[in-house]
Amino acid sequence: MVHMGTWQIIYDFNTTPNSMKYTPKDGFPYYYELVQDKDLNQLFFSTDTFMFLQSIGKEKAAHRYAPNKWSIKQIVGHIADHERIKMFRAFQLSRKQEVQLWGYDQESLVNNSRFDELSLQQLINDLLHVRQASQSFIGTLSEHQLQLKGQAKHHTITLEDFLKSIIGHEAHHINIVKERYL
Repeated sequence: MVHMGTWQIIYDFNTTPNSMKYTPKDGFPYYYELVQDKDLNQLFFSTDTFMFLQSIGKEKAAHRYAPNKWSIKQIVGHIADHERIKMFRAFQLSRKQEVQLWGYDQESLVNNSRFDELSLQQLINDLLHVRQASQSFIGTLSEHQLQLKGQAKHHTITLEDFLKSIIGHEAHHINIVKERYL
């Protein structure tokens, strides 16, 4: 069982964006729209994802809803990888390093992982540790740093909005798991 300390449930990802003008292929704008009205700290301190993942039985963890689709374990591993990558880019932006906040080859990262060999619990724990590191980093940022700007897929965005899009990405995948896997 993952120990989550004194975190509170403060955000529910049960909403699916039906009237959005962006798609997941658009990256940042799509993920940002999922959470744009939420507080940054509330997003990163929510336990909703962890509680939901804990509720998935071991027998479903390797399930794929169609051929060539990721398993639930691969999705959890991907969410952790995504947050690691994006937090490093956020760190660079916070230190005023010239950086393009572009995407990465997610298929290659998942295909070259061991996610399906690990237990769902191991992957949840890994995501929890990544999240705790993210929370720690966000706690070091000033309001000025949160308003620094960078480029993401041809959009000029603030560091705060870039950070929110990380949780938007997570919400997107959790919605897919709820809709297509369970």
